[in-house]
This record gives sequence, C-alpha cells and structure tokens, in this order.
Amino acid sequence: MEEATGMHVREMIAGEADALGRVMFRAIHDGYSDYTKAQRIAWCAMPPEGEGWAAKLAAQDVRVVEALGGPVGFITRNSAYVDLAFVLPEWQGQGLFSMLYDRTEADARAAGLHRLWVHASLTAQPAFAAKGFAVTRHETVARRGETLDRAEMEKVFDGLT
Repeated sequence: MEEATGMHVREMIAGEADALGRVMFRAIHDGYSDYTKAQRIAWCAMPPEGEGWAAKLAAQDVRVVEALGGPVGFITRNSAYVDLAFVLPEWQGQGLFSMLYDRTEADARAAGLHRLWVHASLTAQPAFAAKGFAVTRHETVARRGETLDRAEMEKVFDGLT
C-alpha cells in the first residue's frame, strides 16, 4: 500500500492544522463509534480550526500519516501525554494507528521518557491496549450536556531502545 499511495509518517507541516481538524471531525462522526450521535456532537460539534487550534497543535509533537497527497491520520504528544489520535474512517483498520503510535513511542523514548499516558475514548481503548497500555482508571466527563465514558491508560516502557 505504501508504494501505491505514497503513505508515510511525517511531522505536521505549517498551515496543516485545519486539515487535521477535519480528520478528527470525520473520525469522530463518520467512523465506527461507541458513542451516540448526541455524545459525538457534544464532543466535537464542528471541525476544530483557526488560530487557537493551530496553537494547540503547535505546542505538541504532531505526527501525520500522509497518503494520496494529504493527511489521513495524526497523533499528538505533549511530553508523556498522548493527547489526540485520529484516522479517517476509510483508512481505519489498515495499520495507520500502529504506524503513528510506534513513531510516537520511539520519539518519546528518544526524548528520555519512560512512560506514556492517554485519556482514551471507549473506541480507542482497544487500539491502545494492543500497544501495551493498561487502564489506570475509568472516568466520565461532561461535555455540553452529555456524559462520555473514557479511561486513563498508561504504558510504562520495559527498557530503553
């Protein structure tokens, strides 16, 4: 697939924040979800965009999977915290999350970190568990009149590579 699509992992490029916001929005609203439509709207009613969104991404390490000339998935890390991880619905199930996560973990290890942690949605928990994350606690958060269950998960690295 990589040869046909030109798929590769890279850093976010300047001016790309709004496109990543659209990836996030489509992943939440058009892909498989363990949340109701009302919960998904409360979580992300519109694609994130603009200066505030761009500043949020610029303050983190962002890795993007590019294919067919544009972003199809991304992951962000702020120190040891994995903040966002989204893949377009039509690209899900093809190993993109693994590509993104593996690069993120390698970057974290290279930065001298010994663990990563995340607030994982119900939908994302299996993907993080498959990468060695364990639930440290379950929680429910309120967003715009809806409640969303999620889990805090952590992966402590066995050794440095």
